[in-house]
Amino acid sequence: MIFHPAMLPPQPASPLAWCLAFVERGGTSLGAYPQYHRVVRGDDDCYRVPDRGIAMRHRLQIGTIVSDASITVAWLSGGKIGSVEEGFIARLKAGDCFIFAGRVLEYVRTQDMTAYVRKATKAKGIVPAWGGTKMALSEAMTDMVQELLHGTAQGDFLEPEMQAAQPMLAAQARLSRLPRPGVLLIERFESAEGHHLFVYPFAGRNVHMGLAQLLAWRLSRVQPNTFSLSINDFGLELLAVQPVDAAPLQDGSVFSTRELMADVLQSLNSGELAQRRFREIARVAGLVFSGYPGAPKSMKQVQASSSLFWEVFRKYDAGNQLLTQAEREVLAQELELERLRSSLKRMASQRVELVTLPTPSPFALPLMVERFREELSTEKLADRLQRILANADAVLDGTDAPPEVPRRSVRRKRQSA
Repeated sequence: MIFHPAMLPPQPASPLAWCLAFVERGGTSLGAYPQYHRVVRGDDDCYRVPDRGIAMRHRLQIGTIVSDASITVAWLSGGKIGSVEEGFIARLKAGDCFIFAGRVLEYVRTQDMTAYVRKATKAKGIVPAWGGTKMALSEAMTDMVQELLHGTAQGDFLEPEMQAAQPMLAAQARLSRLPRPGVLLIERFESAEGHHLFVYPFAGRNVHMGLAQLLAWRLSRVQPNTFSLSINDFGLELLAVQPVDAAPLQDGSVFSTRELMADVLQSLNSGELAQRRFREIARVAGLVFSGYPGAPKSMKQVQASSSLFWEVFRKYDAGNQLLTQAEREVLAQELELERLRSSLKRMASQRVELVTLPTPSPFALPLMVERFREELSTEKLADRLQRILANADAVLDGTDAPPEVPRRSVRRKRQSA
């Protein structure tokens, strides 16, 4: 394998020099280890791979496609509960609560691909997000959905899909409002669960995940509160224990882009996200070898190796480009910072229309169902939805809504997700 610097496209000198030094000598922190001297520069200024084993491992790593790992959820005192995607756990900070296996659990720490939890004292928590279940809507698709909804506000139901959805949209218009250009629809509703706040930015699941945590963080700074989060492609729900002060929503201060980076990093576990992203970068860069065909290394072994490199680079090689790449990918891919910024700017420029609901609207109901699926109740989900819809029908018909029947919750001894 022969490489000459002239084969590279023109690039800034410093990143290229760093890359060549890293591949040739292991950079400033790995120079004492011969296995990271992967190329040797000859008298003809060509770089050659001196070791056949290094070349073979490089060929095996070419085109590495990384996927989200699964993390075991276990009690701090011992005993496994189930497993969840690493992407969800990586966003949690110590003390955060989430709903899992019919319980509200408090996250303690992650160690050796195991998330340790204990029983939460809070009644509400974050609903787990599974990255592989649904593909998030793109920005272009969400813009098209908003255009169709704006047309329905003017009575335009030309598309067959909009004609099929006309009864649902009519119910939304009667109970609340339909989205309109230049207007941000926010709904609030009070139930036995707490104080619901529904926001409809229409920015896609990925943006809504970061947006929900950011809004909860900023609202809790104005007034101490505890929030449970639920998201879908069209909106987000903040379920609060205490009433939410609507002033920051109406004046738009909660949608400010000032100090956005600091607020995002404080509202999320950014360090854990960057370390998780670095593991995949280290695999692609050839620092961490995932094993030979038929004898792959376990994810725990890969995680241990990448964690060691992470700590060494942070202590002794702070300017390492792989660390910079991990931080850049977290902001661009995990948090979609630019889309989040543009969504906040659009929301700040819109007129907020705050609607108090007598019963959940058709737009709000899917967000509530996201939470219902993770809760354990003696009542079937279909029966619970039927009761909510009966209340909504009674409100639309102008009759008294039937009284809400209290639900009894039970505790499972053990549940695997």
